[in-house]
Amino acid sequence: MARIIPTLGRSVRRALALAIFLAIANFAAGQDAQLRLDAQRSSVNFILGDVLHTVRGTFQVKRGSLRFDPASGKLAGEMVVDANSGNTGGGMRDRKMHREVLESDKYPEIVFRPDRVQGSVLLRGKSSIQIHGIFTIHGSDHELTIPAEVETTSDHWTAALHFAVPYVKWGMKNPSALFLRVSESVEINLTASGEIARP
Repeated sequence: MARIIPTLGRSVRRALALAIFLAIANFAAGQDAQLRLDAQRSSVNFILGDVLHTVRGTFQVKRGSLRFDPASGKLAGEMVVDANSGNTGGGMRDRKMHREVLESDKYPEIVFRPDRVQGSVLLRGKSSIQIHGIFTIHGSDHELTIPAEVETTSDHWTAALHFAVPYVKWGMKNPSALFLRVSESVEINLTASGEIARP
C-alpha cells in the first residue's frame, strides 16, 4: 500500500504536467485568441510641441476587438477612436483642431486595423513586439509599424503603443498662426486593455 501512494502521486503529477504542456502547445499551434477591448480602461494621449510650450491632449477610445493567431503572428480586427472627443483643455484651440485640422464632423473616427505581429508574444508575461497595420485618419489610410509593450495573463491583456503622426505630410492643415508655430508631427501614446477569450 505504501508503494501505491507515491506511484499514484507521480502519475498525477505527470498527467498534470502533460495537460499543461498540451494546453500551451495548442495555443502555440494556432489556437486563435479573441482580444476584447475595454474602452473604459483604454486611452489615447497626444503631445504637440510649439515654440512657446507643449500642448497635451486626449482622445476617447470607442470600441475594438482583435483576433490573434500566435502561430502565424496574424492579427485582425480594429481599434476605433472618437475623433470628436479630442480635447486639449483650450476651447478656441480645440474648436480650431476639430474644424480646420481633423474636420471631425466629416471624419468622426480614427481607426487602426492591425494585420500582423512581428516578434513573439508570451502566453503569460511581458513582450516587446512590433505591430503592423493600417492607420486611418482624416479619410486616408497610412501603413504603419508601431512598437508595442504587451503584457498578458491567462484572461487579460494590456498594450502600450507609442508612435508619431505626421499630420501635415498626411494632408491635414497646420494650425500655426503668425506668432505661434507648432510641430508638423504629433506624438501619440495609446494604452489599450481588455480580456482574452481563448477556445
